[in-house]
Amino acid sequence: MIVNGKSYRSIWSDLEGSESFFTFDQQKLPFQAEIINLKSWEETERAIRSMKVRGAPLIGVTAAFGIWLACCEAEKEEKNSEWILKVAGILKKTRPTAVNLIWAIDRMLLKIFSGNSQGHSLKSAALQEARKIADEDVVTSVAIGKSGLELIREIYMRKKSPVNILTHCNAGWLATVDWGTATAPIYFAHNEGIPVHVWVDETRPRNQGLITSWELTQNHIPNTLIADNTGGLLMMQGKVDMIITGADRVTANGDVANKIGTYLKALAAKDNNIPFYVAFPSSTFDFTLKNGLTEIEIEERSTEELSIVHGLKDQELMDIRIVPEGTKIHNPAFDITPSRLITGLITERGICRANEREISKLYPEFYPISKNK
Repeated sequence: MIVNGKSYRSIWSDLEGSESFFTFDQQKLPFQAEIINLKSWEETERAIRSMKVRGAPLIGVTAAFGIWLACCEAEKEEKNSEWILKVAGILKKTRPTAVNLIWAIDRMLLKIFSGNSQGHSLKSAALQEARKIADEDVVTSVAIGKSGLELIREIYMRKKSPVNILTHCNAGWLATVDWGTATAPIYFAHNEGIPVHVWVDETRPRNQGLITSWELTQNHIPNTLIADNTGGLLMMQGKVDMIITGADRVTANGDVANKIGTYLKALAAKDNNIPFYVAFPSSTFDFTLKNGLTEIEIEERSTEELSIVHGLKDQELMDIRIVPEGTKIHNPAFDITPSRLITGLITERGICRANEREISKLYPEFYPISKNK
């Protein structure tokens, strides 16, 4: 995607061979597009935990590069495989809800310990696999974009006026390696010449909607930032044609864990007969789970995310406390949207209804054969 007129991926490694990789510090956005250089698995762990890096697909790719840096350290300091597994366990605990994190780490471990490195050193095999995961994420986002484009095109052909899309949190370019999940269909529609306009929730408490708005503006997509609770009124007023969000974990029966507030958007969409879609790669599925509410761990974030606001004053970034010390705060990072409220799931393999039967048709390898009949 484009930042200040230049094309970037959200994460990349130095082709010259230095043992580090680059990404954007999302804590500084949308005010500063600062590139950070992560040089160790410890720095990678802190970047994920503190949400300098965020977005389920990007977290997974970042963790993959973190495993690579652990392999680099292991070769230098003659540390064994048990030490690498310990590092992997630490990285897995950074963000418990986003299943892409665990998926990417397990894939890296399988690659480096399977004996299929084809003569490469441990760190070379790890780097090769991390870059492969990153490249595949771009391909996946493109496929999601093409699938979702059909939905936007259908609405435009029917109404012959700009398609108004509401999204929640940031499931854009900076949440993936490129294109995004929820935003990919929007970019493809815009590139095709379909007029689109995006209503962007600010998404308290991390205000990740600000990042979505910044991304869309950088790429010349019309958008309007709104408070989290404005979406319901806009739906009642007929100003929303469809909703597309991302996801951090999706169960085998189509329940979705996503940024807190997603469930409320789905309820309002249902009441106003507005299609509600969730866009995500197959790595976001957790086929071992069938009940999102009881089986998905909901991450509890720091109380400071609610008590302190990060902003710009007189060209200086600063933190401002907005509640008195000692105020009791509860800050779950995600909620669960039950499958019954979801119109469809947009994946790299196509679009399906949010139920086990329809999902199994797209992903038969994860279901018993009887489920496909």
